[in-house]
Amino acid sequence: MLTFKNFNIADWFSFYRIVAVPLLLVLVWLGERQLFSWFLLISYSTDAIDGFLARKLKVSSARGSQLDSMGDQLTFIMGLIGLWVFENDFIKENLLLIAIAFVPYIIQMLIAFFKYGKATAFHTYLAKISAVMQAGFILWTLFFGPIYWLFYAMIVVGVLETLEEITLIFMYDRWVKDVKGIYWALKDERRIGNAVESE
Repeated sequence: MLTFKNFNIADWFSFYRIVAVPLLLVLVWLGERQLFSWFLLISYSTDAIDGFLARKLKVSSARGSQLDSMGDQLTFIMGLIGLWVFENDFIKENLLLIAIAFVPYIIQMLIAFFKYGKATAFHTYLAKISAVMQAGFILWTLFFGPIYWLFYAMIVVGVLETLEEITLIFMYDRWVKDVKGIYWALKDERRIGNAVESE
């Protein structure tokens, strides 16, 4: 049976991002933009911390990768909710571009759940760059207002990253974690040997 003792310190930072969601929703509901922005910053910061700890302490696992991905997705969704509420005019003005960027992401999620039964956790270099750009844009916008060049760059990188994720899904018959990108996937024994990733 899985108990809380089975989770390592990196997992707990991922847990924070998940359990912070109700607090962030309450702050949005109360219209507390500054408090919401600071707590969202904390959530984004824990993403960098848990990855560092997992590598430093060598406690990386399939379960931890899934927790990390779930925490990332929930934090990103909360950031979007914050933008929708606190920067509604900006969102409405750019709704078409945002929708175009989201279509590949939704497709990628559906393909992953259909094929693996869960979200991917490739954690590619491009995904990390995209996540940093998204966090930077969302936080900057909430604290100071939108910067359009960063918004456009974030959209382009996000679409490219999603297309890479879709490609990787078709390259791997079984769910795997921590694939740096397509170049590395081509040489990955887990793909070549079709080995089952331990969970």
